[in-house]
Amino acid sequence: MRCKLVAANWKMNGSYRANRAWLEEFTASGIESEVAVCAPFVYLGQVAAALEGSRAAPGAQNLSADAPGACTGEVAAEMLVDCGIRWVIVGHSERRTRCGESSGLVAAKAARAVAHGLKPIICVGETLHERDLGRTMTAIGAQLAPVIDACSADELAASAIAYEPVWAIGTGQTATPQQAQDVHAAIRDLLSRQDPGAAARTRIVYGGSVKSANAADLFAQPDIDGGLIGAASLSVSEFVSICRSADRAVVR
Repeated sequence: MRCKLVAANWKMNGSYRANRAWLEEFTASGIESEVAVCAPFVYLGQVAAALEGSRAAPGAQNLSADAPGACTGEVAAEMLVDCGIRWVIVGHSERRTRCGESSGLVAAKAARAVAHGLKPIICVGETLHERDLGRTMTAIGAQLAPVIDACSADELAASAIAYEPVWAIGTGQTATPQQAQDVHAAIRDLLSRQDPGAAARTRIVYGGSVKSANAADLFAQPDIDGGLIGAASLSVSEFVSICRSADRAVVR
């Protein structure tokens, strides 16, 4: 059985005042699905404190692949755990493209996260050019291969994979529910080659211009286990509406 997971990715947005209002309205909403709120590092303490005792958990947007030490500007897994963080996004396309993060580095970050009890949300996805060439799963397979080598099947089953077609992130374009389902099913099939049972337990969530208007149709697909929500998560009412779509979706 896979429960829905909905993760908010605030990206580089927020302020203490705006966050307080968001968190107060969200915690009063009575959402039943599992939720992660992934905030910028400087606001993680505020988010963790506000969500304490709720069904939602705080999440970070990145971590270092290194142990604590001489890595100025980086944040170690141990530090996130010390702050009460439970989830962490790794390999978002914005970091792959803007910061030059390789799939090998993403795998190292995922492995370090699970080694310290964090749950990584491992992002994969193809560009529009790769999709047009029919290379969607070639691209995603190359991104996942080092992750599968670095993490056990059970570790991945306790984490989450986010399929985010690069062409749909922040563009307003969204894969159709069937397009997204096809890729999610192919990712699960890829994971099943390592361990079919663990693959069946692994949550694969969709990201890419998810909003309240399309969330229900996306979450109704058999292999879409929730969403990683970017721009729409900045509006608490919109995010709550998306979470309610997850609440209403059939639990498998």
